[in-house]
Amino acid sequence: MEFATPLVPARLIKRYKRFLADVRLEDGREVTAHCANPGSMMGLAEPATKVWLEPNDDPKKKLKFGWRLVDHENGHFTGVDTSVPNRALKAALMAHEVPSLPAYDLVRPEVKYGENSRIDFLLSGDGPDTYVEVKSVTLSRQPGLAEFPDSVTARGAKHLAELARMADEGHRAVMFYLVQRTDCEAVTLASDIDPAYRMAFDLAAQAGVTVLAQACNIDPKGITLGDPIPFRL
Repeated sequence: MEFATPLVPARLIKRYKRFLADVRLEDGREVTAHCANPGSMMGLAEPATKVWLEPNDDPKKKLKFGWRLVDHENGHFTGVDTSVPNRALKAALMAHEVPSLPAYDLVRPEVKYGENSRIDFLLSGDGPDTYVEVKSVTLSRQPGLAEFPDSVTARGAKHLAELARMADEGHRAVMFYLVQRTDCEAVTLASDIDPAYRMAFDLAAQAGVTVLAQACNIDPKGITLGDPIPFRL
């Protein structure tokens, strides 16, 4: 998935109200960018952090920049836009490029199911339907190890319960963690941040929900799926 317009570098001044970030462009201008991330962004929003922004000229958009990447300035990047994993995974699923999910004839996003929920992807083909919930992983507190979540997520726990219900009904249910960091080789749960999510995860695993994790290839040109990586508890 390539970015629609070339990204421009900047330095973060501050992130606030979750979805806003003040930044300083290389020419010295200070602008406000949209931050498409409802999480805490722990470790990613320190002042003076190098970031990459996607400009737009859409007259319907009040903010003319979107924050897309954190540049760790050591050759590694983190993608901060939580909508990217679904778009990247959809493209890979339709191209039959996800090793852990065999080719399916039909890939349907945002299908209603459960109790007022929508599954990220419903895959249909030979055998039972496969329900796939996707989570963007950006937290890392130990070198090489990504963690989810970075803040309390009651919605995430609800999604796990819905997946468990699908598994109980005989469908294949998949919790897919897509790690939007290039400096991590494995992913785990941040149980200390959200014990309730860990409890919901354990119940889902007992119900037969499959857990998959995959890395991303990230640079200022775009984000694509990388190799499968281990999920560890």
